[in-house]
Amino acid sequence: MTSSTAIPFADRVAVVTGAGSGIGRATAVALAEAGARVLGVGRRKEVLEETASAHPGIAVLPLDIVEEGAAEEVVATAVERWGRLDLLVNNAGSTAVMPLAETDRSVIGRLFELNVTAPSLLAHAALPHLRATSGSIVNVSSTYGHRPLPGGAHYAATKSALEQLTRSWALELAPDGVRVNAVAPGPTRTDVLVAAGLPDDTVQEMFAYERERIPVGRLGDPEDVADWIVRIADPRGTFVTGQVLTIDGGLELV
Repeated sequence: MTSSTAIPFADRVAVVTGAGSGIGRATAVALAEAGARVLGVGRRKEVLEETASAHPGIAVLPLDIVEEGAAEEVVATAVERWGRLDLLVNNAGSTAVMPLAETDRSVIGRLFELNVTAPSLLAHAALPHLRATSGSIVNVSSTYGHRPLPGGAHYAATKSALEQLTRSWALELAPDGVRVNAVAPGPTRTDVLVAAGLPDDTVQEMFAYERERIPVGRLGDPEDVADWIVRIADPRGTFVTGQVLTIDGGLELV
């Protein structure tokens, strides 16, 4: 019989937002492979079903997390299905290329709604269940949450806000046995830039520029980030909270 030490998330339940592709999909699969029962949440049903097909431990909920009542529905779905909730991974987010000269109020609002408000409401809805299981929250920030991003300041500001929420919640919830950490990926091969409306050739130019700057000489893969989300969320890591782990191939050093 395989021990729970070998399968750290056995009998535990996780919610992963933005699970239809990229880091979210890789995280859902990695958690399921580590023994968790995973509810993958996202807007696009078809790509969520592709995620679910990757492992029998993954169920999906097509839903826009910025909608009214969405946070409560996500948490209720997981708890009704499996009876508990141990981990919330706030991965869903969006970016925008928006220099100050082109500032658009609606773009700012959408960025903060998805990148800051929605994770806050999900954490709020999950909290009673996380307290009951001594669970944890992992927020997905960005290397640009703590370094400047010319032309993308408002995106960077949302990630900076998420990192500050991480630290503050960690202090607030430590007495309840709930840990809160974050990972901050650098440039990673996902479809987030295409989803932001950038042409493919522009995306490839940006990737090439970033690749040249990264000390290890390559862009990140979603699995690079997912692996560390699983590690920092490991229920055996009870002494790790309030941390922001940068996963960017050394980019923040240059």
